[in-house]
Amino acid sequence: MTPPVLPLQQSPQYARTLRALGLPVRCGDRAGLLWMTQRRRLPLLGDVGLISRGPVTSTALPADWLALCRDGHRGPLLINADGPTPDRLRADGFWPLLTPATLARLPLSTEGEMRAAMHGKWRNRLNRSADHRLQIHHQPLTPDHWLLDAEAKQSRRKRYRTLPPALIAAFARANPGAALIWEARHQGRPVAAIAVLRHGPTATWQMGVSHPDGRRLCAMNALLWAAMRWLARQGHTTLDLGVLNSDAGPGLTRFKLGTGARPHRLGGTWLHHPALAPLARHLPARLSR
Repeated sequence: MTPPVLPLQQSPQYARTLRALGLPVRCGDRAGLLWMTQRRRLPLLGDVGLISRGPVTSTALPADWLALCRDGHRGPLLINADGPTPDRLRADGFWPLLTPATLARLPLSTEGEMRAAMHGKWRNRLNRSADHRLQIHHQPLTPDHWLLDAEAKQSRRKRYRTLPPALIAAFARANPGAALIWEARHQGRPVAAIAVLRHGPTATWQMGVSHPDGRRLCAMNALLWAAMRWLARQGHTTLDLGVLNSDAGPGLTRFKLGTGARPHRLGGTWLHHPALAPLARHLPARLSR
């Protein structure tokens, strides 16, 4: 049986990070089903269980999957689904809240196979980056690296949500060697950097910032290529490049898919609430896809 691809939010490394921050987490592994449930207090809903990017299974969902994931929690349960189908969720009493997002998953293999999978324009930019004599190196992520502050400012400016720098720093402390930064320098000055979080055979590209000189020098192509090769040599098989958003970020979407990454559609955000479950089972299918 092929083990399932564990997203960052369902990995033991992420659970270890949340516990180090004093946040309540419950993990389970039964009948081929893996899940990690966080506990949150939300307005109107109160004490809520949250399963982000799960539950994960390499086989069919067991009949009692919902009871397993609840693990005795009787209140509302939120799932950012990455496994259960809309039909199954609706049949089990879930109410749809948000439509599914699509991720970019990049298979990691040999250098020749990864180069062959790249789109031509992406490969050409990678080749051009080599002409600029960029100095590429990687190091463990530290809380004082300029990338974390630059990413926080970039996310505010472009109005997108990401994991807070404090959580990334906590991940690095809780999982030594699992949080890495690749940095590109030109003539001694940093022009771009990316951060990658490692969790089992999968890794996640968590953030990336490129200065104007970095964009001109195609530094992001060089950084991602360096990370891809290193991760593959360490035995990683998948690099999660995050959400594809053609409307808000068409350039970034083209960049991610240009690596040879494959779209992976998630299952949307769903709520299981005792008061809504009977109604959800009769919800028209067109409203839950």
